Amino acid sequence: MPPVSEAQAEEILATHYGLRVRATSLGSNQDRNFVVTGHDGEIVGVLKIANPAFNATEIEAQDLAADRIAAAEPSLRIAVPLPNLAGQRCTAITGLVDSTAYVRLLRFLPGGTLLESGYLAPSAVAGLGEVAARVSRALDGFSHPGLDRVLQWDLRYGTAVVAELISYVADPLHRARLDAATEEAWPRIAPLADELPRQAVHLDLTDANVVVSPSRHPDGVIDFGDLTDSWAVSELAIAASSVLGHPGSEPISILPAVHAFHAIRPLSAAEIDVLWPLLVLRTAVLIVSGAQQVALDPDNPYLTDQSGGEWRMFEQATSIPVDVMTQVIKADLGLAAPSAPLTGSLVEVDPAAVVTLDLSTTSEVYDFAFEDDGSLGVGVEDEFAAAAVQNGAGLVVTQYGQARLSRTHRLSQDSPDVVATGISVWPASTTTFVAPWDGEVEGSTLCGAEYELTLSGAHWVASGIVRAGEPLADLPAGARVEVGVRPAGAPAAPQFCTSELAPGWLALTRDPRPLLGLPAVAVADADDLLTRRDASFAPVQEFYYRRPPQIERGKRHHLMSTAGRTYLDMVNNVTVLGHAHPRIAETATRQLRKLNTNSRFNYAAVVEFSERLAGMLPDPLDKVFQVNSGSEASDLAIRLATAVTRRRDVVAVREAYHGWTYGTDAVSTSTAYNPNALATRPDWVHTVESPNSFRGKYRGGEAVRYACEAVGQIGQLVADGRPPAGFICESVYGNAGGMALPDGYLQQVYAAVRAAGGLTISDEVQVGYGRLGEWFWGFMQQDAVPDIVSVAKSAGNGYPLGAVITSRAVADGFRSEGYFFSSTGGSPLSCAIGMTVLDVLRDEGLQENAKRVGAHLKARLQALQDKHPIIGTVHGIGLYLGVEMIRDSETLEPAPEETSAICDRMLELGVIIQPTGDHMNILKTKPPLCIDIEAADFYVDTLDRVLTEGF
Repeated sequence: MPPVSEAQAEEILATHYGLRVRATSLGSNQDRNFVVTGHDGEIVGVLKIANPAFNATEIEAQDLAADRIAAAEPSLRIAVPLPNLAGQRCTAITGLVDSTAYVRLLRFLPGGTLLESGYLAPSAVAGLGEVAARVSRALDGFSHPGLDRVLQWDLRYGTAVVAELISYVADPLHRARLDAATEEAWPRIAPLADELPRQAVHLDLTDANVVVSPSRHPDGVIDFGDLTDSWAVSELAIAASSVLGHPGSEPISILPAVHAFHAIRPLSAAEIDVLWPLLVLRTAVLIVSGAQQVALDPDNPYLTDQSGGEWRMFEQATSIPVDVMTQVIKADLGLAAPSAPLTGSLVEVDPAAVVTLDLSTTSEVYDFAFEDDGSLGVGVEDEFAAAAVQNGAGLVVTQYGQARLSRTHRLSQDSPDVVATGISVWPASTTTFVAPWDGEVEGSTLCGAEYELTLSGAHWVASGIVRAGEPLADLPAGARVEVGVRPAGAPAAPQFCTSELAPGWLALTRDPRPLLGLPAVAVADADDLLTRRDASFAPVQEFYYRRPPQIERGKRHHLMSTAGRTYLDMVNNVTVLGHAHPRIAETATRQLRKLNTNSRFNYAAVVEFSERLAGMLPDPLDKVFQVNSGSEASDLAIRLATAVTRRRDVVAVREAYHGWTYGTDAVSTSTAYNPNALATRPDWVHTVESPNSFRGKYRGGEAVRYACEAVGQIGQLVADGRPPAGFICESVYGNAGGMALPDGYLQQVYAAVRAAGGLTISDEVQVGYGRLGEWFWGFMQQDAVPDIVSVAKSAGNGYPLGAVITSRAVADGFRSEGYFFSSTGGSPLSCAIGMTVLDVLRDEGLQENAKRVGAHLKARLQALQDKHPIIGTVHGIGLYLGVEMIRDSETLEPAPEETSAICDRMLELGVIIQPTGDHMNILKTKPPLCIDIEAADFYVDTLDRVLTEGF
């Protein structure tokens, strides 16, 4: 590296560029770089003094390559050189170093590099691959004498570099691992070397040399110092390898980069085959080269700071067999080749006596298997098999390639090993397996010419050379035996792998079921389901997440995907008791076996549920209308107010959501649900200011003024001859993340509405039913009693059930509208479920649980505020919470993009959480009320990790 000081750099800038500026040294591996700052603090550019090892021809090639990319890809920002006073882009200076120093002032690209990010989201990784592809495309056909160079970063020389420099690595165990990885990677590259296209390559498109836009999307390229002619695929291998140094990354994290690269600059079959071996080799080269540089320049912090990340890259790259990761890449690109079914036989078995055990998420066998904490345990597999044998099965087998829910882990940030790479077998009686092909027995494996068969748990009777059809092993009655088959020479597969790595391991194994005379069982493709949904389901009905998991089962506060992953559910306030509550299922089954009709018939359930619901509300609220949803409930509440008062005007609070019917949409003012909400309100809807004490116009202690202002607006409506029929408001502000209203707000506004002859409506659809912990109904927190209450969501624990509760006077006043009924609201089934929900809330102490766990959860979330400035505040009470994300503590600028990215990363780590609020910057934290302290801590710990590592 040229020994040039900051003062000397400033002199160069003054003499050759006419700039009186400040030069601040930047870290570098081989050149000397300085950031150039003007007196106004604006960055002018980057001064680069090339390493003396590079000549003028090489530097000219770099500058011309930068020009070529800038012209071919105008939307890419490229660090092209700026002219000096003489109009030259490269300044040759003598006397500064031992030889001629080549100096350039490069265009500064604001935004920072990907290296400065922590965790790299899939979109950022894809952006990195896109940049690499566009550079590769632009440089295709570029030639220059300066490309004819030998660099230690050129992966064509990777094995030689490792052999030459490995002695600089002090740890002998590390040396052994580096040597072994290189020896494994190169034999997969060398035979294909002549098939790999060559061209000009940047050769260093890593996270350190790719610049991002303000939205953190990669869009700029710097540092062409390693430009050379080499294998084109090296561009991608080097770019992708840098992803593995970031926190939260794993081998599959590189897939978005590969996919994006391939979409722009298609990879050949040979390039795909060598991609992962090249990546492994790259990480080894980085480590040995870094070790050498540290030995030569021990005081260079730039070098020492990189060593930890480079070793992490190597460990990630070598954590999975090369062949497996290559198959994963092929599958992700849609290039996986189907394998032929096996031939041969292990045993003669009557297919009618064979029971295939379905252990997928959708299987009916789990209906009785879950523990109260939502867990299963692998022991259930043996229990299910034993039950099948007792019912007459001669042989019980599982499915190859199936994600077994029984193998999942609850509350785990890691994807579990759930996909079977073989099958499990339980014989009803002692059974002998014979050799399906000629081979030699080695341990518990029969090695044939084409395939290797492994039997774990069997008693082997054969040894040495075995002919097809000869006895191989005995399977004890009722014992589990694991059967695995792989092509000869393939790496030994684990019995179970993650769903993400399954395409790789399954490509290197075979379904053993044909050896038992059984057909393979196809597993549904989740992407196919999304395609079908898009074809038949109106797309305006959106789904959570860009790449949503397929959720087919739930238990308590957990949701399970078809990939065998268990998620913590932090948003499903509908299932107040938790998912798949057995008492609800039993009630529904029992009632459906007896009767289900509508409330115009006479039966006890509709009376009993109405009595119980009315009994939970204060006087004079004692008359119940039963409906089927929150939208229908609040719509009916509005109709009651307008019918009884014979008026049409309604007052609603801004930033609120009440439903999808015409009436409830009219009073819904949240722009998150309808961007035109305020502009499209009908003339009978009048809105008052959102009583947002955090970011509204009145904050903190000033928030009491919201009530006074609302009272004034109601008075003005009366003065204008338009006294309101009613006022509707959530008793705790749900759309704002569960924010409590200012003290006394409802008391004052209710009084003003009633004084004007109107009725007050409390929308308890989300907040009611004990979610606040301290209070069963939200309006109790305000010490106010409304005239009408609308209820839903929690009332049926996911079953479509709602209610409107009011006084006799209001209920009787509705007769002017004729009569009312709801086909499913008030049905025997609805009422039976509604009563069971109330029973479980009481019997399981869920309101008290909401109070206890909610207080713990809120305290822990508030503690994160001191650690992570992005958390502006934590709203709410009990288990009705919202974590508001901001960009600036002074301006309270919302952080919607960050919130969305946080939710995506939380999903990867096993937590389902979603944004809410008009700015979509609040984590809606409203889990089932059965959530426990352990799960609450898991949520907070996962959020802490995401905010620490990045998103």
